[in-house]
Amino acid sequence: MNIGATYLGNRRARFTVWAPFAQEVTLHLVAPAERTLPLRRNKCGYWRTVAHDIAPDTAYFYRLDQTRERPDPASHFQPQGVHGPSQVIDHQAFAWSDQNWRGREWAQWIIYELHVGTCTPEGTFAAIIPRLDELKEIGINAIELMPVAQFPGERNWGYDGVHPFAVQQSYGGPQALKSFVNACHQKEIAVILDVVYNHLGPEGNYLWDYGPYFTDRYQTPWGNAVNFDGPHSEAVRNFFIQNARHWLGNYHIDALRLDAIHAIHDMGARPFLRELAGKVAWFAGRTGREFHLIAESNLNDVKIIKPAELGGYGMAAQWCDDFHHALRTLLTGEHQGYYADFGRIGHLVKALREGFVYTGQYSRYHQRRHGNSSQDRPAQQFVVFAQNHDQVGNRMGGERLSQLVPFEALKLAAGVVLLSPYVPLLFMGEEYGETAPFLYFVSHGDPDLIAAVKAGRQQEFKTFNWQGEPPDPQSVETFLRSKLRWHQRREGRHGVLLNFYQALIRLRQTNPALARLDKDSLEVEGRETDQLVMMRRWHGASAVLQLYNFNRADVSVAAPGAGRWKVILDSSEEKWHGPGSLLPPSFAANQEITLRGHGLVICSQE
Repeated sequence: MNIGATYLGNRRARFTVWAPFAQEVTLHLVAPAERTLPLRRNKCGYWRTVAHDIAPDTAYFYRLDQTRERPDPASHFQPQGVHGPSQVIDHQAFAWSDQNWRGREWAQWIIYELHVGTCTPEGTFAAIIPRLDELKEIGINAIELMPVAQFPGERNWGYDGVHPFAVQQSYGGPQALKSFVNACHQKEIAVILDVVYNHLGPEGNYLWDYGPYFTDRYQTPWGNAVNFDGPHSEAVRNFFIQNARHWLGNYHIDALRLDAIHAIHDMGARPFLRELAGKVAWFAGRTGREFHLIAESNLNDVKIIKPAELGGYGMAAQWCDDFHHALRTLLTGEHQGYYADFGRIGHLVKALREGFVYTGQYSRYHQRRHGNSSQDRPAQQFVVFAQNHDQVGNRMGGERLSQLVPFEALKLAAGVVLLSPYVPLLFMGEEYGETAPFLYFVSHGDPDLIAAVKAGRQQEFKTFNWQGEPPDPQSVETFLRSKLRWHQRREGRHGVLLNFYQALIRLRQTNPALARLDKDSLEVEGRETDQLVMMRRWHGASAVLQLYNFNRADVSVAAPGAGRWKVILDSSEEKWHGPGSLLPPSFAANQEITLRGHGLVICSQE
């Protein structure tokens, strides 16, 4: 069932809303001319009418039982914010010029995650478009947008969205998002949109007034869970399936990243996530384009990424937090909170070999056995990173790696991620060592809610034993401090790091052994005492040796493998502002070589 306001052309629009317990639903058109129209109910609780003399910018509310007026739950635009009237959008009016865009092979994606509000001084979609060439120049070919669904106020990460179909008005609204996606496709850059199907934000969430969208049978960090498996859940599932189709169809989005699916509670025999993947695959076949669903999950359960025919949910890929935690603890030495389970070289070795580190063994953090084996899942099903919005922004001070580790370690982290056998993701500004923090910020209107958010953040930080007072999420200054400083990109070490990222991406894309994402054609060895990881990868006649030294001191080691190795990249070279390489241009297997502290060396077989 299509929901929301669908503009049919010729000043006609169809309005459909689900309100199964309402006795009467009226369409209240408020602009440009005010009038009311009754809606007719079908047996499934959907109310519908086709209205005439409707312009594409018509503003409207739904009036429920003559007692309250609410915006459309499936509103496509909220120009006056979350509490204001919804607006009809003519999606056919936009002049797309991406007809020849068919996407690119998923395994080739280099993802750049960004937050629209802090990526540029203007904080709009339009302001990012002039930056696309700079991102493409270093090798970025996919941009992931943090959620853009309408949230309360002007400042938010996006996970407090309450109108899942509407584009945030302060970012530019529907037209601006389409222009952004169109510009990306013209430059052969794919677009991923982060969507939130596990909860809605607390302010402006009017779904409660319409029907049983939520259930108290399960609890999430945000309160009652979305009703995916209880009575009346078919319409709730349809709401979110229609949402996915809305972004893929009306906005030409290439992939959806599904936020925290471990908070989607569904005990039904037909899991919502499997149904969603099936409907997206059907839509892809109908449109002749390929779409991807990427899950965020802390369950370490391969069921999420297994195909439906093997009993899985059929997600294309998932974020791999274990990879991040294994890498981060070696770089920073942090062991608080969920980092308590990591910190050994062996953890990173397993992450590089398999994906998940915890595959059924006891987890000190979870205080139980955790996960199952991902060894048989293809490498391209894992998205890996050294930084992302969660891992930076959920620190009390919002510090990036550039503020936590030495410059040599920044290059080391980049190499591990970008030359891994997985799909890499960078967090905006990472490529040049941005020094501005990425803090948590909101702009709620309810004083009690503002106080609750502050208290909640303080509680979250307790497990990490961070000292001091967290920045005020409601403060405009907190938001402004989080904006990127693009001018740093070409300055001093920032420019060197940017060039280093570009060199790594070019190496990944041009070297056959690195370009092929294959967990079978690799060997990884770790030396706990020396804090050293050695990995060999091969494809056809191409073979590559990757050496990663997590020790702050120089380390000598006998070169692994057979034959001779030629150095093709050494992060310690002076051109990368390193202390100077201690390696010969080439060396034989079993020959003793010395790696600089926090050094990264890539060799090809002669």
